Amino acid sequence: MAQIKITLVNSPIGRIPAQRKTVKALGLGKLNSSVVKEGSPAILGMVNSISHLVKVEEA
Repeated sequence: MAQIKITLVNSPIGRIPAQRKTVKALGLGKLNSSVVKEGSPAILGMVNSISHLVKVEEA
């Protein structure tokens, strides 16, 4: 599977708790922090649920 780079661009403050937990589960902390993950269906589903908070690119 391809690797994807996920960057937190909007704050999870004021969002519903499930979205904040998803951000933490992906390993994102501060704004503009990035992680590289495998593009598995589980990761893509997590990214899809917080797509308004993150930027995704191929790594």
